[in-house]
Amino acid sequence: MARAPRAPLLRRLLLLAALAACCSYYLLVLHAQASVPPRYDGFAYGAGAAAAWKDAVLVEAFLDPLCPDSRDAWQPLKLAVERYAPRVSLIVHPFPLPYHTYAFYACRALYIANKLNSSSTYPLLELFFENQEKFSNSATSSLSGPAIAVEMSKMAAHAVGNSASEFLSGFSDSRTDSATRVSFKYGCTRGVFGAPFFFVNGFLQPGGGSPIDYSSWIGILDPLVSQNGERIEMFTSL
Repeated sequence: MARAPRAPLLRRLLLLAALAACCSYYLLVLHAQASVPPRYDGFAYGAGAAAAWKDAVLVEAFLDPLCPDSRDAWQPLKLAVERYAPRVSLIVHPFPLPYHTYAFYACRALYIANKLNSSSTYPLLELFFENQEKFSNSATSSLSGPAIAVEMSKMAAHAVGNSASEFLSGFSDSRTDSATRVSFKYGCTRGVFGAPFFFVNGFLQPGGGSPIDYSSWIGILDPLVSQNGERIEMFTSL
């Protein structure tokens, strides 16, 4: 008979836990609302970019410039998007993986390039893919962050068309730091925890963290673009 009060106590504890969870949720929502960036995250690719929010199939890729799997995923994705453009649009979201020591610097370099010359963003991304070994953990273990920024600026100058010193000054601009942080946080809100990750029309594709080959992309995109551009109106009864 002495154990009878336990059930009400358990219910009260569960209610308190639920209340704490709700409070935490609403605090997170309020914080997210206060942190909304002025523009949608990522870099639109190619001629299909203007149609991204209209009738095109939208592919979103979360890539790390220093990630070998992101590198291997890029070429088949690029070819597939170019095959269907402008019926398929692509947005790449930089997503610096924490276990690539200078991935944040590389993603920040993309924002610097986009600010100086927006047409150079993807050529610079491809330069990073081609020179990953130069910025790998083992190759940079004895280098400081400022030294890495210098080396990245020297490489980027060829793609951007500006001097290395002008590019380097972008690493002192707090806005490029903030934009890179937003990209990482945005990926986290989408459930991204590795690279590459892909979404098609907002739906996560299976096998996150691994490349998708060209034939698989064709299998994904072809049924969507072959619907004669017809829009599927969802939940019209609501």
